Amino acid sequence: MLWNKWIQFYFHLPIIVRLLFSVCLLMLLFGYLIHIIEPSHFPTIFDGVWWSFVTGSTVGYGDYVPLSFLGKLIGILLILAGGGLVTFYMATLSAGTIKHEKDLTDGKVSYKGSNHTILIGLNERTKQLIEMFKEHHFKTDTVLIDHTLNKVSYQDHHIHFIHGQPTSDETLKKANIEKANFVVITADPSLTEEEADRQTILNIIAARGNHSSVHIISEILTEVQRINAIRAGSNVVLRSNNFMSSLFYQSLFQKDVQVTDIIAKTLEEQQFCSCIIKDPMIDHDFYYCAKQFLHEKKWLIGLIRDEEMLLHPSFSLLMQKGDRLIYLKGMEQE
Repeated sequence: MLWNKWIQFYFHLPIIVRLLFSVCLLMLLFGYLIHIIEPSHFPTIFDGVWWSFVTGSTVGYGDYVPLSFLGKLIGILLILAGGGLVTFYMATLSAGTIKHEKDLTDGKVSYKGSNHTILIGLNERTKQLIEMFKEHHFKTDTVLIDHTLNKVSYQDHHIHFIHGQPTSDETLKKANIEKANFVVITADPSLTEEEADRQTILNIIAARGNHSSVHIISEILTEVQRINAIRAGSNVVLRSNNFMSSLFYQSLFQKDVQVTDIIAKTLEEQQFCSCIIKDPMIDHDFYYCAKQFLHEKKWLIGLIRDEEMLLHPSFSLLMQKGDRLIYLKGMEQE
């Protein structure tokens, strides 16, 4: 009974572990035997084990050698058995490493880390987002889920790729969504706007169902689906079409300057932040608060009052308790 359990345990181990265990056991056995057979030339068991590893790996330092017929016979058996086993172990180790790297590239390996960011769908937006993570040293691992790609090189992109449908629980579990901090869902450019929004909402539902508190940021193309995205569980809904329309509108009044470059540079190098107004600023005007923020290298640009956003209000506007101040700060600032 005990022997059967041992056999079951052994063959349930990964092959590389089994081979390593077998190599070590074989070397220990031959090391012990040579110590018993020739105790004068191998005074300790460790000396015998050292000889067995050196001989079995065909290195052959020659610092310990058997002199008796039986000892030499043990050496021959060790070379025949140990050399083949060690060679097979090294070949298996190499093959396993190559296979693991291929599985990483093919998106078959589950992510085991935590506090990571999951990106759903690889497109130009997510590519640029990954580059911004790298440029600004964003302290998070990136896991990409995409069902249209066959492979993504881990060495080239430094992201963990999971191949599969983002609405599948199995795929999301492979991405370890239960321990993720953020999920970013972009619209599928291969679909129509209505189809892309429906797919995004399904992705939101699947992500929220697998992690009730993860922060979900989603891209919605049509206004009619914005409220449905919020209902599905998205914390932040980005309406990319509205943003692009605003850029077009701004460009109508700029003939010499590329307004898109100004906005893009601002978004790349500055963070838009908000905070509840502090007691010392209550009942002071906006100008006074702006000066206080400048001392901390922050640019006060507006506030939120009674759920209404006021950008660049009058400098004489008095601050009230409960106001939420909106400001810009550098990406590198804490």
